[in-house]
Amino acid sequence: MTQPVEPGEGGAPVEEPMPEQVRRRGWAIDTTPLRDPGYRRLFWGIATTTIGQQMTLVAVPFQVYALTGSSFMVGVTSMVALVPLIVFGLLGGAIADAMDRRRLLVITSVGAAVTSALLAAQALLPGGGNLALLWVLTAAVSAFTAVNSPARYAVIPALVGPAGVPAANALAMTVRQIGVIVGPLVAGLLIGLGSLFTAYAIDAAGFLVAVLLLRGLPPLPPGRAAGPVRLRATVHGVWEGFAFLRTQPVLLMTFVVDVVAMLFAWPQAVFPELSDTRFEGSPNALGWLFAGISIGALVMGLTSGWVSRIDRQGAVVIVSIAVWAVAIIGFGYAPTLWLAVLCLAVAGAGDMVSAVLRSAMLQLAAPEEMRGRMQGVFIVVVTGGPRLGDLRAGGLASAAGVTFAMVSGGVVVVLAMVAVAVLVPSFWFYRASRSAADGRH
Repeated sequence: MTQPVEPGEGGAPVEEPMPEQVRRRGWAIDTTPLRDPGYRRLFWGIATTTIGQQMTLVAVPFQVYALTGSSFMVGVTSMVALVPLIVFGLLGGAIADAMDRRRLLVITSVGAAVTSALLAAQALLPGGGNLALLWVLTAAVSAFTAVNSPARYAVIPALVGPAGVPAANALAMTVRQIGVIVGPLVAGLLIGLGSLFTAYAIDAAGFLVAVLLLRGLPPLPPGRAAGPVRLRATVHGVWEGFAFLRTQPVLLMTFVVDVVAMLFAWPQAVFPELSDTRFEGSPNALGWLFAGISIGALVMGLTSGWVSRIDRQGAVVIVSIAVWAVAIIGFGYAPTLWLAVLCLAVAGAGDMVSAVLRSAMLQLAAPEEMRGRMQGVFIVVVTGGPRLGDLRAGGLASAAGVTFAMVSGGVVVVLAMVAVAVLVPSFWFYRASRSAADGRH
């Protein structure tokens, strides 16, 4: 229910907004966190890197498919990236809880820029590149990203305060979705022109710009005394994070439901095959397929004002993931490119709502000195799940066809969400207001 309007500081009543204004304000994305100069730098750092990163995420599977002609090998490439993502995602979260997070962001951004530049160089090798070298560099990109991401999201509560976390997450995810739309479309055009080098080079340039922005952040120490990073202490910190997570069943389920959704219904591994077969006659089919999920996520992000007011967060997460799964089933059957992209957009809208709410639940429940490690686990789940999903989808599509791979996975996810709602009622009935009240006592 809309709260009454408070009188102004001078004692004069504030003009009551018209119903249409209230609705527009309630639906439009909340830009309040951008008033903070530190968050603005973080926000634009995310914006400058996202387009290039997404171009690389299109260029790598395309290059692998061009070198091997196999969707299964595309899936294997995702697994090559998964191992460093898991290892460095967990260690990176612990490192983010042990050193100044601004410094960590700058170091990892420099490393990512260098690695992207090397990817551009290998694209110029005779024969269209070298698969082994491509795998090594892909693993390196995954490692730098895995260390960077926990620190990036762990600093958000310190920059905007607890009340601003859902809106800050929505802003960051929305600008990321803009990049995820623009990046694949530009990458598809560049690939069509035979310029893999340029796609990788843009990624390197984006990280260099991010370094300049992130250097201007204020010091961002962890919630305890920062000291030298030691491997033994870092590994022990990872186990401390898991020990904390075991005491938080609702937070644990935020990871479980996302792993299920991505493992069984992530469609990206089949995009190169579809663009080369079912949608062969459609212009820039590869770019549109890679952009489809983010089109829906962007539309949802721009109208996400209502998401920050959701109280029954657990129930909405489950419903959102079910929407994702049903849309992936439709994608599996889609006979035309426009219908396939529409289904992917609906899936992306559902995933956007789920991601914003799961991020908010995690960031606010974890204490400051534990946020890096929780974000490390979060990054491993949200990026590792699709990697496993690529392997499943690529292997099953090679063996039984794209339609069976997508439809069967979507059905499994729908049934799994029903099971979670029935078997884990604490997650289904989770309320943000109740959790906040508990935290104040």
